[in-house]
Amino acid sequence: MADHAANPPLQAGASQLTDEWADALEAGRKLFAAECRFFFGAQKLEQLPPASGTEIAFAGRSNVGKSSLLNALTGRNALARTSSEPGRTRQLNFFDLGGQLILVDMPGYGYAKASKDIKADWQGMMFEYLRGRPTLLRVMLLLDARIEIKPADVAVMELLDQAAVTFQIVLTKADGVKPAALLRKQQEALAIARAHPAAFPEILTTSSETGDGIPEMRATLALLVD
Repeated sequence: MADHAANPPLQAGASQLTDEWADALEAGRKLFAAECRFFFGAQKLEQLPPASGTEIAFAGRSNVGKSSLLNALTGRNALARTSSEPGRTRQLNFFDLGGQLILVDMPGYGYAKASKDIKADWQGMMFEYLRGRPTLLRVMLLLDARIEIKPADVAVMELLDQAAVTFQIVLTKADGVKPAALLRKQQEALAIARAHPAAFPEILTTSSETGDGIPEMRATLALLVD
């Protein structure tokens, strides 16, 4: 089964590519072995912490598994809170990873029962954050591998295009999909990514339950660190 998460995002000869990707995997392991701590939460644009270092933001629909993925990446069970109540996260949460990388947990979107005010905050404040944050290097856009891509996902991709922020599609909950269906979802996600000017032309496939794709995602993020 083809899995874009296992394909190193490097361009080189075969042996050099293998060596460089092995180095990236090790760099990712070391990076995410560092202490990761919550240090700031912002509900308004004027509350954002000073821009410094490299920031990677995580976005996705409510219940896409964002908190579980952050916990799996950092190897901490309760770094990001998971909730049975979709739409609970209503602020930008900033986490410092060993002084080398800042992870930003963005509010979930697309939850039908969320108030109009919360939706307006996401569309307003989140867009301003995306457009005006000089240290934001990439947005990891999470899509549930088990379900179809929703209109809210398409709207956020268009918003990211408008903000001119590079985003990378990450399929989550891959353990809940049979191999043939997962391959079709990967191909669909890759085609969508390549149709958006702000999208990085490679996707990642992950499972927080089994750990599949987690080392590859760590390596991808490690390659972004100065």
